[in-house]
Amino acid sequence: MAEESDLEKTEPPSPRRLEQAREEGQVPQSRELSTFLIMMAGVTVMWVIGQWLSGRVVSMVKMGLVFDAATAKDTTRMVLELREILTDALLTVMPLFLVLMVAAVGAPILMGGLVFAPKALQLKLDRLDPLKGLERMFSVHGLAELVKALLKAILVGGVGAWSIWREKDHMLALMTQPLNVSLPDFAQTVLFSSLLVVTSLALLAALDVPFQLWQYNNKLKMTREELRQEQKESEGDPQLKARVRNAQREMARRRMMAEVPKADVVVTNPTHYAVALRYDAAKMGAPVVVAKGADAVAQKIRELAREHKVPLLEAPPLARALFRHCDIEHAVPAALYTAVAEVMAYVYQLNHWLENGGLPPVEPSELPVPSDMDPGPTPA
Repeated sequence: MAEESDLEKTEPPSPRRLEQAREEGQVPQSRELSTFLIMMAGVTVMWVIGQWLSGRVVSMVKMGLVFDAATAKDTTRMVLELREILTDALLTVMPLFLVLMVAAVGAPILMGGLVFAPKALQLKLDRLDPLKGLERMFSVHGLAELVKALLKAILVGGVGAWSIWREKDHMLALMTQPLNVSLPDFAQTVLFSSLLVVTSLALLAALDVPFQLWQYNNKLKMTREELRQEQKESEGDPQLKARVRNAQREMARRRMMAEVPKADVVVTNPTHYAVALRYDAAKMGAPVVVAKGADAVAQKIRELAREHKVPLLEAPPLARALFRHCDIEHAVPAALYTAVAEVMAYVYQLNHWLENGGLPPVEPSELPVPSDMDPGPTPA
């Protein structure tokens, strides 16, 4: 049961999955929203500049129907006048075309944002597979599109038929009116009917947009196994990362152990902790911790110290304080300067005694370690 649940697409798409879908050109789209915005833009433009636009069209028609004998005999003048008429026509419809283009581009941006996906332009032969085409046609998505098309036809057709039936007497009366009066009136009636149709399209868009968003997210849902695999790819395999960390710690431990023979003294606890110190008056302002460890690592540090004849000093409070508050390759903190200075003085005396003989130095005891620096004995 657990394996089956891991293979079921029950998890919402991750940000990475959504980003990959956008890179492939897969974004939520609503044809109903695009249709509504384009129709609304066209009706609005016609409502605002319809009178000016109709005046320009009448003017161009009159200009084109004017017969000039000189022009009829001169092909050059005919081409120039035709070019002038076409230019005027293009400038006349340019505002309408620009608004429609903005509406056509703006609808997808409203749904999925601005997307540039070169992958979507790649040729995919599986899209030409007729079997897959039939599968898509008779899928749940195809059924939903069929239902939407039927609803759109019923709704738009019903609204259009109702608006025409509502204005039938008015439109029949226009036939008895002069052309200069009936034509603008007819245009207003057509625009009003178009506005009613656009309103019905707004209802369809309001229903289709949430459905498309739900369908898009449902299509990109992921299984738990896919989520785990994505996490491994983005953050790295936890087991591999653990092995890398272990290898890094091992390399750091080896480098640390290589510094123990160069230390001047190893301060111990006596068994729990071991901290190796080195001091070079010409290069260092204070003694530096070159190695430290607890338990097994501390034992290895003590063994290396004995093997290379590095002095061992049992000073539990100082060892605990150095282990807790000092990092490797860092100088000891100022609060421990006095205690460490006594230790280094003892080491100097010990080396002098080993070289020249005489009375052995006395190991320092009761070193001045501040109470707030000593974490206390380790529980047994």
